[in-house]
Amino acid sequence: MLSGKKYFCITLNIQRFFIELAYDGTAYHGWQTQPNAITVQQELDRALTVFFRQPVETLGCGRTDAGVHASKFFAHADLQNVTEEAAANAVGSVNSLLPYPIAIKRIFKVSETAHARFDATARSYEYHFHFHKDPFKLNRSWLYKGKLDIEAMNIAAAQLLNYTDFTSFSKSNTSTATNNCKITEAYFREIDGGLIFTISANRFLRNMVRAIVGTLILIGKKEISLAQLEEIIGSKNRSNAGQSVPACGLYLVNVIYPFVN
Repeated sequence: MLSGKKYFCITLNIQRFFIELAYDGTAYHGWQTQPNAITVQQELDRALTVFFRQPVETLGCGRTDAGVHASKFFAHADLQNVTEEAAANAVGSVNSLLPYPIAIKRIFKVSETAHARFDATARSYEYHFHFHKDPFKLNRSWLYKGKLDIEAMNIAAAQLLNYTDFTSFSKSNTSTATNNCKITEAYFREIDGGLIFTISANRFLRNMVRAIVGTLILIGKKEISLAQLEEIIGSKNRSNAGQSVPACGLYLVNVIYPFVN
């Protein structure tokens, strides 16, 4: 016998969205949420949760360290009962909930299996130097005092494309299955009052770019030779490479996906 009670079934329409954002990492302990520190992911998840009125947990295309910046960063999140149009139109409102150093550029629908980290086919970083004190570059570029042989540094940077194992430039005791990376470009270019190092690869190890720059500077200072650089790479020993340069000059500038324009 039916009791006369009415039952309603609510269908949850879950869609996956990519979020493109940029941030000044000066005030943050990197991208990834940590229990006792303020991070970019923590602020983003909070703002999305408040606006969409549902718990939102993002997953980023990588993890930047404390003080590192990103001009192009991607994360993905699964949202319930949010249309593609509503997500796209939410950018301004979510930005109003975020601290000023973090800005969403767009939110767009992707397939349910799209993954911000594992589907990326290439990433690019820049490292910025300036040679004279400039208050407008504080925390956004590294003030370097000294002479550098840029030509020698570029010759050495080009040699990186001949290697795949970059253990010598990786932070120790990481959980990565392999330290192999395919670098597709690495070069320095001079700008007014400074220098920018650009490097692109299919993947990067933790601390890899800052360690590479620190080692290439030794080439520029004529403290090591090209042959010694090759020995450092072959040693697969982080202690043989140069010191990591400060985080303030490092930017993630591009992430490539086969399905994102």
